[in-house]
Amino acid sequence: MDLFKELQARGLVYQHTDEEVLRKRLAAGPMTLYCGYDPTADSLHIGHLLPILVLKRFQLAGHIPIALVGGGTGLIGDPSGKASERVLNPKEVVELWASKIKKQLGHFLDFETKESPAIIANNYDWLGSLQVIEFLRDIGKNFPLGAMLAKDSVEARMNKGISYTEFSYMILQSYDFMKLNEVYGCEMQVGGSDQWGNITAGIDLIRRTSVNQAKEIYGLTMPLVTKSDGVKFGKTESGTIWLDAEKTSPYKFYQFWMNTDDRDVIKFLKFFTFISVEEIASLALGVEKEPEKRKAQRTLAIEVTKLVHGQDALERAEKISNALFGGGLKELSAEEVEEGFSEVPSATIDNLEIGLVDLLIQVGAVTSKRQAREAIESGAIYINDIRYTNVETSVAQLERLGGKYLVIRRGKKNYYLIKFN
Repeated sequence: MDLFKELQARGLVYQHTDEEVLRKRLAAGPMTLYCGYDPTADSLHIGHLLPILVLKRFQLAGHIPIALVGGGTGLIGDPSGKASERVLNPKEVVELWASKIKKQLGHFLDFETKESPAIIANNYDWLGSLQVIEFLRDIGKNFPLGAMLAKDSVEARMNKGISYTEFSYMILQSYDFMKLNEVYGCEMQVGGSDQWGNITAGIDLIRRTSVNQAKEIYGLTMPLVTKSDGVKFGKTESGTIWLDAEKTSPYKFYQFWMNTDDRDVIKFLKFFTFISVEEIASLALGVEKEPEKRKAQRTLAIEVTKLVHGQDALERAEKISNALFGGGLKELSAEEVEEGFSEVPSATIDNLEIGLVDLLIQVGAVTSKRQAREAIESGAIYINDIRYTNVETSVAQLERLGGKYLVIRRGKKNYYLIKFN
């Protein structure tokens, strides 16, 4: 398999060191490469997914990936792509987040296989014990100030302000590359295009400090993921899409991919799935000729949800989705109702004698009793998929989902959830 050609076909190559030399090295045998992930939260999000999957592609092709958790650099903060200074988190918080992220990375990379096992590392192991005088003498002297100021990640922040703390991030990341090269024989760093300045700085440091000045060191970046509608990738009205199921439910995760714009879906299939480029080309024809079927979006949602959350979570997400959009709410368990309707307006009640009119007002489906009666009598109110047209209906007459929920639908798309104490 020509891995570099495969990455190019998927649009995953943005910047790289000498292409001819890199291709020859990849064809020559297993290469050790790394990508870093700073613990800036207690979970990775889908913005991290692309570089994780690139490491996975290298491992599947027989190379050795190192997933580097930034327990040290996470205490500093990378200025790349940031308009202002990051908030510095306490050491114990960063340690906790680093341990959670290490566990997440193990879901995607195989650390147990006998052939080309992945490696997990934490840069606090070497950054935490650095002595400032020795570091400035031995490492800092290799970083000309003019070259550092010319890097995009620094230059973009000069007018708005950048502290020495964040300015030094490039040196620390370069030191990571040097240490990984010394300990594991790591030859290449990969990352998003905003990391190119840091990657090339690391290559320069290795060349300046290595005993073997002639050895090749490589760098490769992938494009930053963008959406055609201008909305930042990985963001929704309710916030970030996380890889942790506790922070973003598998159903919500599945729906994020289902809602992909036609203009983006083929690109995302190439980026985030392991479906062949030929099969993706076939799905592209479907987007062009039968966009209403959304076959490409469903394929994307299935593949990425299964990859991140597993087969069981995928099946649950599809079950909730089918019940919500195709009827069948009564087949859902209480847990599935809660997951599928976690973001709709809701109300909690304990009065079983309340009537349907007052129930609609309480949950916010209508603003007045008159509006409630009109909605009921016109047939616009459904409860657990059943239409109710009698304004005298009481809550006690309604069958609850999972023994504790009512799902109210007004019209085609307005949902509300009633919870019982």
